[in-house]
Amino acid sequence: MSSAPRPFDLIATDLDGTLLREDHTVSSRTQRTLEAAKAAGAQHIVVTGRTAAWTRPTLDAIGYTGLAVCGQGGQLYDAGAHRVVTSVTLDRQVAGLALAKAEAQVGPMAISVVQDGLEGEVLFSSDYEMPGAGEGRGKAVADITELWAKPLSRVLVQHKTLSDDELAAAVSQAGAGLVTVVLAGQGFVELLPLGLSKATGLALASARLGTTKDRTVAFGDMPNDVPMFRWAGHAVAMANAHPELKAVADEITLSNEEDGVAVALERIFHL
Repeated sequence: MSSAPRPFDLIATDLDGTLLREDHTVSSRTQRTLEAAKAAGAQHIVVTGRTAAWTRPTLDAIGYTGLAVCGQGGQLYDAGAHRVVTSVTLDRQVAGLALAKAEAQVGPMAISVVQDGLEGEVLFSSDYEMPGAGEGRGKAVADITELWAKPLSRVLVQHKTLSDDELAAAVSQAGAGLVTVVLAGQGFVELLPLGLSKATGLALASARLGTTKDRTVAFGDMPNDVPMFRWAGHAVAMANAHPELKAVADEITLSNEEDGVAVALERIFHL
């Protein structure tokens, strides 16, 4: 390892499509590289669109015990203590108004909601195609009013004919000034509290960790990572990243299946 000063104090990585391979594991090479970077004095933080409840099993499986930014920046989760430190909820009346304005433009949408908190459920309308629904991931409801019964962290929408990019653009336009809309992955167009992003969550976490944005290197693969990329001192997109994210990246590494995070860190930290 080089004796040169470390280039960054904080390594921020998205999970799906970035740190994790398609089988939801972290390669041994990536694990070794992150440990080497931490030995050099850097801290590693997970920044994911997943809620804390959906993040917890994965973080437990990979042995991650630090602070994590979850729910598109809306939750700070202490993985070691299994505790949500802070949480931001979505105003349900505002979300309903944004949805109504969007449907007036594009027609009916299938809806899913993510309830707030570690015990919050994921509920969805019968026409919503929820990945992993057959594995107990979320619950379909017959009565749509059930979707709005408890505090929410976000709302997700799908459309029969519009692509994810088209739907995200349409809902963003319709909900301007009401909600923030992000594309977090295939089939995941999400409505968030206005102004919320991975950047706002990461900034809060960074302050708690005693680091700064100019000393942060960030890794991601989807448009919901754009605010984080613009916040961080250096931004690295995966080879498998969405074109919108690649356009604002400082560099592009290999894919998540090819140890892209490790490859970039080995060069950046001279490991």
